[in-house]
Amino acid sequence: MPNPNLNPDPEIVTDLAAETAYGGYLHLDRLLDAQHPRSTHHDEMLFIIQHQVAELWMKLMVHELGAAIEHVRADRLEPCFKILARVKQVQRQLFEQWSVLETLTPAEYVRFRDRLGPASGLQSFQFRAVEFLLGNKDAYALELQRHDPARHAWLQQLLHAPSLYDEFLRHLGRSGFAVPAERIERDWSQPYARHPAVVEVFKTIYEDTERHWAEYDMCEKLVDVEENFQLWRFRHVKTVERIIGFKRGTGGTAGVAFLRKTLETRLFPELIDVRTEIG
Repeated sequence: MPNPNLNPDPEIVTDLAAETAYGGYLHLDRLLDAQHPRSTHHDEMLFIIQHQVAELWMKLMVHELGAAIEHVRADRLEPCFKILARVKQVQRQLFEQWSVLETLTPAEYVRFRDRLGPASGLQSFQFRAVEFLLGNKDAYALELQRHDPARHAWLQQLLHAPSLYDEFLRHLGRSGFAVPAERIERDWSQPYARHPAVVEVFKTIYEDTERHWAEYDMCEKLVDVEENFQLWRFRHVKTVERIIGFKRGTGGTAGVAFLRKTLETRLFPELIDVRTEIG
């Protein structure tokens, strides 16, 4: 008896060789041919796909954060709310991915770890771009990209440009809030340093949300992004700890000890500090 689900529908496109078909549109031939394990061990495929998928999500984050910065620069906060809500969900995907990698046991990982050579997530230029867009600036990080002049130049441009937080503070200054001059114009390549006057600006916003709703909503969206960024970092630490213990990282770092230090980084410090002052 024929399967009714397979009855031909004249409207269904069957010429799947076309570039506009599903596989052609997504370039699946290239995407699915990008996994090349260096060992014969079954679990290396998981390790490769895990990191490739993370890079795709980070590409979307770079795309979205760049758009958010452009909107804030043009004093349009409202479009950022949808963008940052999307970034938050991307971060959620990145966070949940660690649970897949955690199925890799220490005994399984050690079978192919030596094949990675010096390869390390520390070398991810897209992760560095995300950090720069969010304001975690570190000029030394560019040294890892000197082998690729185009990527190095792109990251250098991001290093010397205002971050999303910088642009938000500049927007608040243009809107009449008493943002200190040294926070509106500064050397953008330097890490952001907290300022008590910025805490007072946010205190004004949080204590009158009805009057400053758009600014308040933007503040909370940024808090969401930072919180999810920190949760992702923490999950990274615990995953690495679970799989390799306290071995050194493949890129030469101190491994878990190095990753734990990253948990101390604050992206938008005054948005946390202001909570102590409210009320």
